[in-house]
Amino acid sequence: MPHTAPAVKPANPNFSSGPCSKRPGWTVEALAHALVGRSHRSKPGKVRIQRAIELTRELLEVPKDYLIGIVPASDTGAVEMALWSMLGERGVDMLAWESFGAGWVTDVVKQLKLEDARIIKAPYGELPDLGEVDCDRDVVFTWNGTTSGVRVPNADWIAADRKGLTFCDATSAAFAQKLDFPKLDVVTFSWQKALGGEAAHGVLILSPRAVARLESYKPERPLPKIFRLTKGDKLLAEVFDGATINTPSMLCIEDAIDAMEWGLQQGGLTGLQARADANFKVLADWVAKTEWVEFLAKDEVNRSNTSVCFSIVDPAVAALPDDKQAAFAKAMVARLDKAGAAYDIGAYKDAPSGLRIWAGSTIEADDLLVLTPWLDFAFAAEKLALTADAA
Repeated sequence: MPHTAPAVKPANPNFSSGPCSKRPGWTVEALAHALVGRSHRSKPGKVRIQRAIELTRELLEVPKDYLIGIVPASDTGAVEMALWSMLGERGVDMLAWESFGAGWVTDVVKQLKLEDARIIKAPYGELPDLGEVDCDRDVVFTWNGTTSGVRVPNADWIAADRKGLTFCDATSAAFAQKLDFPKLDVVTFSWQKALGGEAAHGVLILSPRAVARLESYKPERPLPKIFRLTKGDKLLAEVFDGATINTPSMLCIEDAIDAMEWGLQQGGLTGLQARADANFKVLADWVAKTEWVEFLAKDEVNRSNTSVCFSIVDPAVAALPDDKQAAFAKAMVARLDKAGAAYDIGAYKDAPSGLRIWAGSTIEADDLLVLTPWLDFAFAAEKLALTADAA
């Protein structure tokens, strides 16, 4: 185990899981032609917003009859808009195996107060039993658990002839994993994850079945303006045609366009998935030969190729009380941050202590190859300090 710092640092040490790293080669000059100082309702403004929608459809391979809209408040806003506007028509199965899925459970049970809500959950590192899901009910789930590194392997568990709607929080999955749109009715994500875009904007994708629900079901609860997707009994179609509910940042629009145009240059969705898979392989190869670390996700099939979460399993560290284990991991993170070798790689605040490294398509595999010796160094240095303290 190295006790001296490696000589070479990652060229890009930004391994945060959100906002994530910009695309390789990005500079602020990419935004030089952003439509700043102009109304988003102007003809040129609508053209740029529509361009972002068109690129989303092309890069994500969204079916032609699905609608795509840009909405307020990041992925959170997009999910909340869908839950508050559509749930309650029938019972709902809520899947939770990490922080964000648990957050949607709280909203549905404690805020919407839906009585017929079944909670199907699993601890960090595992998936719930997907066989328990009843697709004649509505289903709410995250495709990729950003804070646990556990994803659903596919959508085979969702019935093609379902009567309920599927609500899929696809942040950290979109643009890096294949989403099975025919099995999904509501899909949400934000630009600051796999695209490395800017925050505060969400994307909402609706199937024809979801549109039918919006136009046929009116929940008995007040809806704030930013949640309203209908007027009378009809969909606000303009939201999905470049006219946003509130004012978007044209800088953020331009940045998303830049990222998606880069994605097409990488070979589209297949190319972006391949980049993320290659990045994950670097980390998986390192874990296979490293005794002190293990994936938080127990089943290899369910491991995320974007938000990769690790547990520190060295016996001396694992024997510490939980707060001391957390302090050990935080000390590693701080050491790497101070060295400029890796930024923001601590586990999520509500997750088990450990490390979390973003490996999405905007990351270069070479940077991850250079990072792994730094991880070993940081562990060795903190283990030495732990041993000295014990003595």
